[in-house]
Amino acid sequence: MAFVIVGLGNPGKEYDKTRHNAGRMAVELLAKQEDFDDFEFNKKANALVTDGTIDGEKVTLVLPETMMNLSGKSIPAYVKSVKAAKNMLVLQDELDLPLGTLKMVFGRNSGGHKGIESIMRALKTKEFARIRVGISGEGKKHQAKKPNGDEKVIKHVIGKFKPTEEAVLKKSLKKAVLAARTFVTDGCEQATMVANTRS
Repeated sequence: MAFVIVGLGNPGKEYDKTRHNAGRMAVELLAKQEDFDDFEFNKKANALVTDGTIDGEKVTLVLPETMMNLSGKSIPAYVKSVKAAKNMLVLQDELDLPLGTLKMVFGRNSGGHKGIESIMRALKTKEFARIRVGISGEGKKHQAKKPNGDEKVIKHVIGKFKPTEEAVLKKSLKKAVLAARTFVTDGCEQATMVANTRS
């Protein structure tokens, strides 16, 4: 069965390199690393899509061109059943984790992430894998130091990564790509070990 890997973010130049687009950035990096063809716009799905193979496994990469909160609208064109959802991996930004930390989960609740909620509604299941890419500052004991209040949260999430954060981000995205690759080649359990081990 083919794999579908989804990178969440907001479309448009003004959202490039913003924290909310961390998942999308990871999938773009995966496409580049695995030498997939350029992403092409699929009007029916309202998404940028490219197909390729990773170690002989067929993989479709999907970047929804909807705003984040409507991400689910792009997915049913590629994931047509609850069973097929088990072969889907979604990469997302995560405010509850500090930058540099990844957390891979399967079948969990959305944790309040609107893009994930939208996908769960569209597919009528939460039985799929996700890699959560931390985007918050780091407080004590490697905990996320989150901004307070809705306004500050929005500003942080759609703000661009600072130059001082870029080295950590780069490392984090590389690790997310390795975990995504492992998901295809060795399954969810191995990929979770890659993603969730502190490096």
